[in-house]
Amino acid sequence: MTIVDLAPAEEVRELRERYRAFMDAHVYPNEAVLAREDEVTDVLISKLRERAKSEGMWAPHIGPEVGGTGRGFLAYAYLNEIIGRSVWGQLVFGCQAPDAGNAEILQIYGTEEQKERWLRPLVAGEIRSYFAMTEPEVSGADPTGLRAKAVRDGDEWVIDGHKWFSSGAEGAAFAIAMVVTEPEAPPHRRMSQIIVPADTKGLEIVRAVPVFGHVGRGWSTHCEVLFTGVRVPVANTLGEPGDGFSIAQKRLGPGRIHHVMRWLGQMQRAFELMCGRALEREAFGGPLAEKQTVQNWIADSAAEIQACRLLTLDAAHKIDQGDEARVEISLVKFYAARVLQDVIDRAIQVHGALGLTNDTPLATMYVMARGGRIYDGPDEVHRMVVSRRILKAFAEDGGWEFS
Repeated sequence: MTIVDLAPAEEVRELRERYRAFMDAHVYPNEAVLAREDEVTDVLISKLRERAKSEGMWAPHIGPEVGGTGRGFLAYAYLNEIIGRSVWGQLVFGCQAPDAGNAEILQIYGTEEQKERWLRPLVAGEIRSYFAMTEPEVSGADPTGLRAKAVRDGDEWVIDGHKWFSSGAEGAAFAIAMVVTEPEAPPHRRMSQIIVPADTKGLEIVRAVPVFGHVGRGWSTHCEVLFTGVRVPVANTLGEPGDGFSIAQKRLGPGRIHHVMRWLGQMQRAFELMCGRALEREAFGGPLAEKQTVQNWIADSAAEIQACRLLTLDAAHKIDQGDEARVEISLVKFYAARVLQDVIDRAIQVHGALGLTNDTPLATMYVMARGGRIYDGPDEVHRMVVSRRILKAFAEDGGWEFS
C-alpha cells in the first residue's frame, strides 16, 4: 500500500465540498438551536434531515442496497472529517451512533424479515435504536462477565437484566440486547444478541444517566434500562444463539473507527479555532502566536492530527480490502482518543476563560472527548489488544511487520 492508495477519489473530493457547503450553510449557524435539545430542535433536525436526503447526502455509512449512499470505509473517513466537525453532523446526515452500528449488524446478520421490519426504517431515519450491552454491576471492558440473561420458553426468549449507558434509548423503537443465553458454553459462546421492541412489556427505561451534568434528550441520552420478564420471539435473535460475542466484535470494530473518523473533524475544528485565536489575541506586548509555548502546542497538534488521519485512513483502506484490521482499529482508537482530548484542551487554554463558555464549541467538545477514552473499550484494553497481538507475532513468527 502507498499513500496514493489512501488518496480520495475525485468523486469523494467533490462530495467533501458538498458536505462542507451544507455544514457551512445549515449546521454551524444552527448549533445554538440544536444544542437546546427541545421541540424547536426536533423540528429543525427533521428539516435538515429531509434536505440531506433530497441532496443525496443521506446515510453515507451504509450502501444503497438498504437505502444509504455509502461508498466504503475509506470514502466515509474523508466525509467524516467534515461531518464530524459538529456534534450534530452525524444526526443530520443519518449516520449517528448507535444506529449506524446497529444497521451494519442487521445488514450482515439479520433475516429478511428483520431487515424489512427494522433495518430499512432505521436507515431511512424513520426510527431510532439502541444497543443494550453495558451493565452497572460488571466491567463493561469484559463482556464475558455479563449477567443479563435470556431463558428459552418454547418459541420465546424471557429476558431479565439490568443495563445502563444504553445510548439513545429514550424514544428509540427497539433495542439490540446482549444477553447470556448459553450459560454452559465457553465464555465467548454464552451470549446472544436479541432484538427487543421498545413497547415490549417488562422493558423499562429507568432514567437518563447524567454525564458531566448533561442528561440529554432522545438521541443524546445514555439510559439505565431494566428487562424484567421481557418476552420476545426466538425469531428476534441475530444470527444463531451463542453468536453474540462475535457479532459484537463485528459491530464494535467498525463502530470504533466511525468514532475516530468523526474525531478527526473535531480535532481539526479545535485546531483551527486555536490558530485563529493565537493570531488575534494579544498579551504581554504581542499576539499569542509569538509565544513559544503556543507555537509548540500548534506544532504538536498538527503532527498528532496528521498521524491520526493516516492511521485512520490506513485502517479504513484495510477494511475495504476485507481485512478486519483489529490491531489497526485498536491502535487508532486509543491514540486518537488522547489526541482529541489534548488538542481540544490546548485550544481551550489558548482561548482562556472564553474557552470554558458556550460562546465557542470547545467546552462541549471537551466534555464529549473525555468519554472517548472509555466507551467502545477503554484505552487500556485497546493497548492490551495491540501489545498482545504484536508479542504473539514475535513469539510465533519472530517479528512484527509494519504495513
